[in-house]
Amino acid sequence: MIERVRLYRAPSTVAAVDEIADWVTDRLANDGDDRTPDVTVESRFLETHRTPALAEQFAAARVRSPYDRETGNTMVGTVRYEERALEDPEREGGVLYDGEKIQRALNAALPSEETDLSTAHVIVLDRALGTWGRHDGRWHKRVNVLGQPTLISVPGLYEAPAKPEAYYKAKQKHAMLAGDAPPREVLENQVEGDFLVENDPRTTDALKGYVLQALHYLETGSAFCDDDSCRLYNAHHHEELVTAQLQGTQFCSKHAARYR
Repeated sequence: MIERVRLYRAPSTVAAVDEIADWVTDRLANDGDDRTPDVTVESRFLETHRTPALAEQFAAARVRSPYDRETGNTMVGTVRYEERALEDPEREGGVLYDGEKIQRALNAALPSEETDLSTAHVIVLDRALGTWGRHDGRWHKRVNVLGQPTLISVPGLYEAPAKPEAYYKAKQKHAMLAGDAPPREVLENQVEGDFLVENDPRTTDALKGYVLQALHYLETGSAFCDDDSCRLYNAHHHEELVTAQLQGTQFCSKHAARYR
């Protein structure tokens, strides 16, 4: 059973982790039951729990190509880039990492007395994370990588779920006419449809459900709900994400009984 939840800030993003922690605390409250987990907000994990090997581990987890299962580039220049990104996260961007490799690296950096599941570590990150799709032989961006610790990717919130079909049609049309891809912000301003964009003011609200998914998984072994209006729904498209996290009721009838 989870006794403590440690939720780590990502100060280079717009995610208001303190607000997320308050929301999660309310969801976990159990009518005064003293078994309710203690939720605390911690400083940036990559700063407070950095190990000497971490920069090289990030370099080794870099995705080389969307269709290449092998990862990593540990040349001196790449490792130095990762060292600078750890020191100054504003300098990082445009790199996709193997989420499972990063998860293992950060698990090794956890305090030894907090590695069991009585303490849930949920690390909000400013890095794009992916997992390898064995079914189609390619990398897929993810919003969260569940486990201990759970990783929540803020860039993944914007980039992992598929956008409306019109977005990709407009992108293809521009490429045919202009010979290159249009800037992302141009497409986001021109295409109708509800989807989140970088630094979206709805980021914090949307991430609340993903954090709760992490805790639900550690408690029950099952993270997701089949009801697309429930906060525990695993959205694969932005329209689904908006429906599950930002509209309507917060939970299906089954999970409302648990989380109110």
